[in-house]
Amino acid sequence: MELKVATRSSGGTAIVAVSGEIDLYTAPQLQAEFARLISTSPQRVVIDMSEVEFCDSTGVNVLLSALKRLRERGGDLEVAAPRSAVRKILQVTGLDSVFTVHDAVPDDLLTTEHKG
Repeated sequence: MELKVATRSSGGTAIVAVSGEIDLYTAPQLQAEFARLISTSPQRVVIDMSEVEFCDSTGVNVLLSALKRLRERGGDLEVAAPRSAVRKILQVTGLDSVFTVHDAVPDDLLTTEHKG
């Protein structure tokens, strides 16, 4: 299963839309996109996980690493629209209290996207 990553930015906010599976084989692709994105110093990054079917511990580690690097620069990483399998991983590991988790991509970002 391949991983597709699309990033769009507006102001100090970026939305990273991910689809497919985040695992040992595809996580480096997501990690590379976060590294590129973090170098632009966004204040807020929202990862849209509505199309992510599976995320293993490697994927979770990529998210945690990105969160750490963003917070070091005064930013934050939020998780939006995780499917039930991904949401369960976040809950079981306690990461649902580490990340801000939204049921959907926040409306203010959708509005920004259309103004784009």
